[in-house]
Order: sequence, then structure tokens, then C-alpha cells
Amino acid sequence: MKVVIWARVSSREQREGYSIDAQLRACRARAEREGWTVVREFAVAESAKRGAERLAFNEMYEWLRRSARRDAIGAVLAHKLDRVCRNMRDAVRMQELEDKAGVKLSFVDNQFGPGAAGTLSFNVMAAVAQYYSDNLRSEVIKGKDEKVRQGWLAGGAPYGYLNSPDRNEPIQPHPQEARTVLRIFELYARGDITFELVAEKLFKEGHIYRPSQPKFYRTALSYILNNRFYIGEIKWHGEWLPGNHKPLIERAVFERCQDVLHRRNRRTGKPEIPLSGGLFTCAHCGSAITGERIRRQLRAGGVREHLYYRCANNDPNADHPRVRWRAEDLDEAIREDLTTLVLPSREIADWFRTALRTALGDVAATQGRQRQVLLKRQTELTSMKDRLLAAYLAGTVDARTFQTKSTDLGGQIAEVERALERCGDIDVWRGDNGRSRGDIALAVFDWSQEAPSAWERSKIAKKRAILDSLSLNRTLSATTLCLEKRKPFSYLAERPLVQSDRGDWI
Repeated sequence: MKVVIWARVSSREQREGYSIDAQLRACRARAEREGWTVVREFAVAESAKRGAERLAFNEMYEWLRRSARRDAIGAVLAHKLDRVCRNMRDAVRMQELEDKAGVKLSFVDNQFGPGAAGTLSFNVMAAVAQYYSDNLRSEVIKGKDEKVRQGWLAGGAPYGYLNSPDRNEPIQPHPQEARTVLRIFELYARGDITFELVAEKLFKEGHIYRPSQPKFYRTALSYILNNRFYIGEIKWHGEWLPGNHKPLIERAVFERCQDVLHRRNRRTGKPEIPLSGGLFTCAHCGSAITGERIRRQLRAGGVREHLYYRCANNDPNADHPRVRWRAEDLDEAIREDLTTLVLPSREIADWFRTALRTALGDVAATQGRQRQVLLKRQTELTSMKDRLLAAYLAGTVDARTFQTKSTDLGGQIAEVERALERCGDIDVWRGDNGRSRGDIALAVFDWSQEAPSAWERSKIAKKRAILDSLSLNRTLSATTLCLEKRKPFSYLAERPLVQSDRGDWI
């Protein structure tokens, strides 16, 4: 008799160690004992979730329906009934195939006798298979619901995060991808850059989407920029719920990107209107601040041109005040705001710089010592693991002890590696210009003390770069400019009070 072999495992069974190869070996052995000829083999790993298409099963069914009588195929051979029939519908289809094409079901483990008793046993086993499938689905859904209630995503982590075996924090920021996500939001929040330019800039800066697709494309950027997971929320059954994972993006930056995505920022940046193009937003309605040039005819016959910045909302609410600034007034307001970064005197600035250099040196020394201790421990653990392997290969350690101790040492090594990643490296890490982080921190402080004068002597492109580097959000009300500064500039602007030895307050 000619037979077709069918072997199947679900995704979950694969993880639990079930093997398609084992099923195929058992089926081939049964066919050899019975003297059957194997015409074709179907082997598949498919999801057991409801609604999932059984593509391989349907392919086998249609092939048998067309070829069974022509090729004289007498049976489908499987390891057990539940490998072929996942539910009652599958069982009915296979019974119809037997009635129409004469193809019976044969199994390695399950055997059904002839007559009514055999049919009853078959139907009972098919019902049990359906119960197992339905129960498995219920348990999986229950587990996912519980995981979401605990504040964790029930599935694979999105770009910028990774799934971790740590039960206390199963989703953690990815060391490299998290920086890329931050950069994407930072670039797009400016409001004057397209997806194509963002992708190009990321590629030039060395940010990789995936090894097979290094450069970001529009769909990937749109998904990231619209995903509220990055501000600490989880989507479940169409609703966004609070999550326990670490957010990568501040909510204000995310909302600003949403404004840009939905064109609420009115990107109208032009060289002749330098501070427009989404650089500022209205403090009252969130619309972009746009610019306009007004020409006034002089009595003497000349023309005087004025540049104003105003709210781009053309349909404001009744309580929305008039937001309109002369370009000169806005430029002066920015310069005055930058003066908040400057310490009161050169003496205080020199004292702060010396204290900062000393503190950075102390931190670098402490972190250097920590790294040395961790590196020594890493070497010790690696050596212990190598000795354990050598002992196991020599036969002085049994397999169970080797597995237990190897797993324990592997966990300790992984913990040390995570500690090394967390350990600061102010003097180890260096930028493209070769300067250490300590040198960069001092250079940033020095620049902050010259910020007002740097603003006055800078050209338009440099001024926009200063604002982008200095602040996260920039809003204008009818009378007030507000620059939400980035760290560490926000600390300098707040300028905490420190009492000097003379009793004065700085």
C-alpha cells in the first residue's frame, strides 16, 4: 500500500522539546514493518492559535483529493491522531477524504478498530484533540492577560528594547538601539526634516536598523514615531495601558513629534524667516510659530520691512490671546534667557570649573577601580567555567553537576557583564574628536558661560543649532518666551543655592 506521512509540532511543543524528526522516524519504521511504500512526506511546525491558517494541512488535503485515486494512495500515516486532526473540523474533512478517495488514517500509537466502536473511539480522540487545542489557547490568552495586568508587553519587544530572561524586568532597553530611538525622536521633533532626511542622517551617523536592512525606511520610522510604547504605555486589545518598562522618550518630545506627523506644526521654515519652521510653538494652542514679513511705505518714498513671528493657528478659540513678536524682540528674549546659564562672576565660574574637574576626576578614578574589580571577577569566572568543562570532559564531574554549575557560572558572568555596561567610563569612552567625556563636560560648561555672546555673533544656521542643542521645547505666549532646557543646561539655569565660606549665597 502507498502511504503519505504527516508530521506536525506546534510552536509551543517545539520549545518544550518535541521533534518532527522523531515522528518521521517512527512513521517510517511503521511503514517499513508493514511493507508500505512512502510516496510523500509532509512535515510542518505551525501555530495552534485559533484562526491560524493550516497551510500545509490544506496543501496535503488538496493534493490527496486530486492524486489519491490516480496514484493509488491508501492511507495517511501519522504518529498520533492529534498530529493530523487539531479539531473536529479536521477530523470530518479526513473522514470525507476516506469516503470520496479511499484514503484512510493510520497511526503509530493510536489504533482504531472497525465498526461503530472504532468510529466512537476516533470521534472521542478527535474531541480530545480539539479540547487540548482550545484549552491551550485559553491558557495562553490567560497568561498574556496576566502579563499585561502586571505592566509588561505580552510579546516580542519593539525596536529599541530587548526581551530578557529577568522575571523582574522581562523587557529592557537595548544598549545600541535605544540610542537610535532617542536620536530619531530628537531629529524629527525639530519639525523641519523629512523621513528621508532622518534616514540619511541616521545612516551617516552609524545607526543601524537591522543587519539585512542597515538604512531605515519610511514605514519603520513611522511605526517608531507613532508607537506610544516608547513613553511607557502598552497596547492591548486596542487600548493603551500603563506599562512597567523604562520609557525611552519624554512625553513632551513624543507629543511634539505627533504634531509634526499630523501637520499641526505648519512647517514653513525659510531662509528669509530663520526662526520659523516648527522651531517654536504657541504656548496657548500648541500650533507652530510662523513668520511673516510686513512692508511699510515710508512718506519719504522708501520701504521699511519688518519681520514678525506669530501663532499659525488661523482659527483660534475666543480666549486665545494674540501671539505676535517682532524678530528683534524674540532675538533679544532668547539672548536674555541664555544669560541664566552664566554664573554671577568670573570668580564663581572659575571655582565651579575647578570643582567640576575635581569631581569628574574622582568619578573617573572610582569607576576605573570598579572596572578593574569587575574585569578581574570576569576573568576568574571564565577560568572557573573552563576548568569545569575540562573536569566534565575528563569524567570527574557528572552531567547533572556540570549542567547546574555551568548554568550558575553563566548567570554570574552575565551579571558581571551587565555591571560592566552600567559602569561609567568617563575616561575610557572617547568621542570622534578623541576627547574624553570629562573634557567634553568642561567644554560644555565653558561654552555655557559664553552663550549670550555666542548667540549674538552667530549666523542663522548656527542659531538654530544652538536652540536645538540647548532646549527640548520652545514656546511663545503673548508676552513670554519659555525654553525647556536639556540637561545639563537645565541645572545651570536653575542654579541651586550654595553657601560660601563667607556666609554669602551663590
